[in-house]
Amino acid sequence: MINYIFGFFFISGILYSFLTNTNISKEMLSSASYSIELIFSIIPVICLWLGIMNIAKKSGLLDKLAKLLTPILKIIFPEIPKNSPCFSYIGTNIIMNMLGLGNAATPFGLKAIKEMQIFNQKKDTASRSMITFLVLNTASVTIMPTTIISLRILNGSTSPESIIPYIIITSSLSCLIGLIIDRLFYVVIRHD
Repeated sequence: MINYIFGFFFISGILYSFLTNTNISKEMLSSASYSIELIFSIIPVICLWLGIMNIAKKSGLLDKLAKLLTPILKIIFPEIPKNSPCFSYIGTNIIMNMLGLGNAATPFGLKAIKEMQIFNQKKDTASRSMITFLVLNTASVTIMPTTIISLRILNGSTSPESIIPYIIITSSLSCLIGLIIDRLFYVVIRHD
């Protein structure tokens, strides 16, 4: 299906360039050039935050923060045994997402899913905990949107950090609503 969508975008882009008399090769090259500049500009910011997170991990700070989240996670994931290492992986994933480091959160999310698969009765179907974690990971609360702030800096924003309160409010609401809908679907499906 995704191949058809990208095919549609590709063909419609070419048709649009013919209709508007746009030099498509010039636009492609300038877009590629801008993309490379953007990547090289964002890399230092991401490296800085990943370095800070690596220091926090080695110092044990991430584990302590993840343990602070464990009581809440035990309520959200009642199907997972209380002493499972899943809670540490989920907590670390949440903290990384809170700091806007989704790429650093991914390995911990994969470890959490792998650990949840151990308790899954139907190995070919996502468990209740896996679905809840997917909702929590996708609609995660973000406190420091590092990538968005760096993009705003690169594009000349005079106050790139001014979006932080709005990001916190919207991401918190989306996470809360996502978890509520997840639980409602769980109750409806369980009673059917």
